[in-house]
Amino acid sequence: MKKSLLYLLSLLSLSAAAQQTGQVNVFLGSSGDHGQMSPSASYPFSMLSIGPETYPDTHTGYEYLAKEFLGFTHNRMEGVGCQGCGGNLLVRPFLGDGPVKADLIKYEEQASPGYYHVGFTNGINASFTVYKNTGQHQYHFPVGKKGLLLDLGHAHVGRFVAEEHTVDGNAVSGWIESKTTCSAGVYRIYYYLETDHPVKWTATQAHELVATTTENDLGVRVGLSSVGTSYAKAAINRDAFDVIKHKSEQDWNNALGHIKVKGDPAREKLFYSLFYRSMQSPYVVSEPDGAYAATNGTLQHTSGKIYNGWAIWDNYRAQLPLLSIAFPQEYQDMTTSIAGLYQHGKKDYATLHEPSITVRTEHAIVVLLDAIKKGYQLDFKAIADSVEKEVKNLDYAHPDKALESSYDAWALSEIYYALKDKTRGDQYRQQAAEYKKHWQKDFQDLTRKDVDRMQARGLYQGTIWQYRWFVPFDLKGLMELCGGEQAYTSQLDEFFRDDYYCHANQPDLQVPFMYNVTNQPWKSQALIHKIAVDTMVQHYFNDNSRGIGSEIDIIYKNQPAAYVRTMDDDAGTMSSWFVLVSTGIFPACIGSPVYYLNVPLFESVEWQWPGGKPFSVHVKNFNDRNVYIHEVWLNGKKLDRNWITHAEITNGGKLEIVAGDKPDEKQGLGNKWIAEIGSQQ
Repeated sequence: MKKSLLYLLSLLSLSAAAQQTGQVNVFLGSSGDHGQMSPSASYPFSMLSIGPETYPDTHTGYEYLAKEFLGFTHNRMEGVGCQGCGGNLLVRPFLGDGPVKADLIKYEEQASPGYYHVGFTNGINASFTVYKNTGQHQYHFPVGKKGLLLDLGHAHVGRFVAEEHTVDGNAVSGWIESKTTCSAGVYRIYYYLETDHPVKWTATQAHELVATTTENDLGVRVGLSSVGTSYAKAAINRDAFDVIKHKSEQDWNNALGHIKVKGDPAREKLFYSLFYRSMQSPYVVSEPDGAYAATNGTLQHTSGKIYNGWAIWDNYRAQLPLLSIAFPQEYQDMTTSIAGLYQHGKKDYATLHEPSITVRTEHAIVVLLDAIKKGYQLDFKAIADSVEKEVKNLDYAHPDKALESSYDAWALSEIYYALKDKTRGDQYRQQAAEYKKHWQKDFQDLTRKDVDRMQARGLYQGTIWQYRWFVPFDLKGLMELCGGEQAYTSQLDEFFRDDYYCHANQPDLQVPFMYNVTNQPWKSQALIHKIAVDTMVQHYFNDNSRGIGSEIDIIYKNQPAAYVRTMDDDAGTMSSWFVLVSTGIFPACIGSPVYYLNVPLFESVEWQWPGGKPFSVHVKNFNDRNVYIHEVWLNGKKLDRNWITHAEITNGGKLEIVAGDKPDEKQGLGNKWIAEIGSQQ
């Protein structure tokens, strides 16, 4: 009785407090190729995600407009290309003598962070919740024959490889292997699944089991692990469904509460719906005792948490920088985990053995440099040889690769400078500076006929116009290559005036901020607001097309068809872009602990960390027309700059931005932050 009373009081306490979970729309981006997201029941950074599979199978297994369901699976990678991956351990409730394909027709559904529910026209109702690496199903059946189909061979777009299982009473346990994103490598998950009432398991065909029951209400408990079935079983939490749901909601609320925003209610809901997306991956793959499966297939132990499930080539641009501010404790372990990739056989795509779904890891060097500059601890000497080997084998075969590889070489040079190794620092700085000859060859001449064509000259999902700006580590040098500041500014003007910018993909995400190195930083301030909340013209798309179905629309919408066509969320990248600019900051150059400022999309913002001093941002004269920075005050001191450091944020304090509806053409000009190769910033 006392336990029930305490539980009731905790529920009342949580409902009385301001809850960020109530702001989240988990159906955002879950229709068509407008985000490729899922409304699955999930938990921050957990590999377990229980979600609906609709017919026909899609990127994340779910389409908001679909009525017919295939069942429910236990993992997925949100919003990635190559038709996604995951979709393992499918459970399908059925009525009658056996599972019938078309008998699960949706008539209602609801979901929130950590919870998903759906009702079917045949009278079956199904609910799910996830807490850490344990999850629960609740099924309500009409009177009559009924049961569950367990399909161990299901995976998105047919990427199943192999499985082994054991039946023991009400439980089934084993492992499943599937190909990861783009079929580059194989991951293995271990599971333990049990019902809360007696069932009869029958093998029907390869990789399929059927459980029949006489119960009208049947519960299922599931545990997941990357290490072994014993760990999956140990993850099982046998508390009541509502207790697990409440614990998950509390933890989601705590995580979302690391950023508190105040402003337009509809925009708040959009903000928290997108912030929620930034915490779907990477995944914790280690166990409480420190055991984890390394990417080379060996079992290792660690004192901290190990993460996997990377999409670094996308995420380093926005999601990882966001996590480096919002979740410093978790980010330390993420940094260690990324470094660990080099110890266990890192590749750009997945390795032969993966402990979870993963995508790509290019620019991990840049992320490691960024972490070092932000004060995170890293034993670089232990992986130096592997990192150097990667840099020596970088690809310069295509124009875009030449610029991206130069960025990695620059990052390695900066790491060695930070370690006081000037000889190696100079060596890799010289390699990075070679970008100039590649830039002059392919990006300088804008009169060539193919500069606006997707994939011209072997480019990957972009144009010459879009990739030419990808020199974030040396904007001073880029300005000189363009012909000086006036020419650089004029070319930026042309780029945006003629709608060459593409927010449906990542290659030019940093370009709207690049006026900050000129005497017209106010142009960046206006652009960022326009991209985030106003109507934008998009001619280019993620399927390498231009001018086919061009769109004129708001990019970030809080609805199932959330983004422009083909704009995948890419494991939280695009969501994190919005979250960062909503708070008034964006990285000036990943690898340098500096953020450019813009007028936030909210009147007030507060970053909060466990055990740390909050950092608040307030906008004076807040109004959607007031998009220009007139004054910047930090802890009561006026600043003549439009940037802030990572330390100034994480040390806590108060930032005040005075906004206006017309540019202040002098603000920030006295102290511009400009990335320059060799400056050792």
